[in-house]
Amino acid sequence: MDERPSRTAVITGAGSGIGRAVALELLAGGWSVALAGRRPEALEETAALAGGNAPAVLCVRTDVTRPAEVDALFAAARDGFGRLDLLFNNAGTFGPAGVATEELSYDAWRHVVDTNLNGAFLCAQAAFRQMKEQDPQGGRIINNGSVSAHAPRPRSIAYTATKHALTGLTKSLSLDGRPYRIACGQIDIGNAATEMTERMQRGVPQANGQVAAEPVMDVRDVARTVRHMAELPLEANVQFATVLATAMPYVGRG
Repeated sequence: MDERPSRTAVITGAGSGIGRAVALELLAGGWSVALAGRRPEALEETAALAGGNAPAVLCVRTDVTRPAEVDALFAAARDGFGRLDLLFNNAGTFGPAGVATEELSYDAWRHVVDTNLNGAFLCAQAAFRQMKEQDPQGGRIINNGSVSAHAPRPRSIAYTATKHALTGLTKSLSLDGRPYRIACGQIDIGNAATEMTERMQRGVPQANGQVAAEPVMDVRDVARTVRHMAELPLEANVQFATVLATAMPYVGRG
């Protein structure tokens, strides 16, 4: 395992949910972390929750759909920490829930694609450039996929399409990163208890047309999994990991 006293990470979507949980887990493990997101006050709240567990925290207001803001984020991380060991590519949106395919507006489709796919690409590209150029060379990118990268929910065409595409992004980054000690993996998450999944416990549409409540799991279990992936030596990689609420409808969904 790498023996540097403080490894460094950039986490997008760090102001809430999975991004916040992963940030707190890494900070507790001695990582220096750049928190990125569109809401500065939420990033500051994440940093405050870390308390004394934060060796070094940067809060960088970032819209991942804007190339100039992504470039500024990674420049701030480089200037603040000197190198980049990890990108957790986490920022994402589900889009409008329950909208039929034929009724989904182009603007809504484009917003999901811009955030989930284009934003992930822009961040991965910036991280890749920095990891390739730094000394020692290399680093790790972990993309936040979803069980929707494998099996869709009803009326989720934009989200599902982007999460399937993210799997291709992960595979291409893994292949292109081999010569430069850049490892890339993906964590596919199902029903972690966050603001985004509150509706799951109230009842969501199922493939058979019924509406049913679904179980959720503690988001900290996701964070611990990401930390395990992040702290492997670069000679080892978790290519794909699926972490989900055990009793949720996934295997056989649809």
